[in-house]
Amino acid sequence: MSPLHQGLPPTADMANKGPAYGMSRDVQSKIEKKYDDELEDRLVEWIVAQCGAAVGRPERGRLGFQVWLKNGIVLSRLVNSLYPDGSKPVKIPDTPPTMVFKQMEQIAQFLKAAEDYGVVKTDMFQTVDLFEAKDMAAVQRTLMALGSLAVTKNDGNYHGDPNWFMKKAQEHKREFTESQLKEGKNVIGLQMGSNKGASQAGMSYGRPRQIIS
Repeated sequence: MSPLHQGLPPTADMANKGPAYGMSRDVQSKIEKKYDDELEDRLVEWIVAQCGAAVGRPERGRLGFQVWLKNGIVLSRLVNSLYPDGSKPVKIPDTPPTMVFKQMEQIAQFLKAAEDYGVVKTDMFQTVDLFEAKDMAAVQRTLMALGSLAVTKNDGNYHGDPNWFMKKAQEHKREFTESQLKEGKNVIGLQMGSNKGASQAGMSYGRPRQIIS
C-alpha cells in the first residue's frame, strides 16, 4: 500500500516524480481544459503555411499536437522561417533527433530563438511542458505570441492569414533621446520641489506666536 493510502505524507522521491494522482491529477485536468482545439487548428494551418507541406500535419487533439512538435524540428523550422536567408538562428540536423536529450536540446534552441525574436518570458513554455505534455496550453500561448510578433513586425517573413493573430501594441520607448529624458527628470524634480514648498507653506502648526512690542 502506498504512503498516501496509509495516511502518511508522500516521500521526497514521490514528490520529485510529480505523481499524477490526487490533487496533481485535478490540476493536470484543469490545465488540459485550457487547451484549445480550435486554436490548435489555427496554429497547425499557420505552421504549415509558414514552413511548407514538408512538415506534415499532426493527428488532431492535444497529444497528436504534442507528438508533432516533441522533437523540436517543426518548431525550429517555424522560428527559422521568420528570419531571412543567411541568418537562421537554429541549426537543424539532417535527421530528426531520436535521443531524449537531443530532442530537449532542440526545443531549448527554439525557445531561445523565440525569446530573441521578442517573445516575453511570461509567454514562454518550459521544455517539459511540451516534452512531457505537462502543459500544452502553454505551448499554444508561446506560438500565439510568436505569430502575433511576426504579424506585427510585417517584415515580409510572415506567411498565412494575418487575421490569425492580433498585432501586439507598438512600444515607443526608444523615441526619446537622452537629452529629452534628462529634461523630463529636471521637470519632475522642479515639480517635486515646488510641491514640497507649497505644501510646507500651506501648513500651519498650532496657533501663530504673537509678538508683543
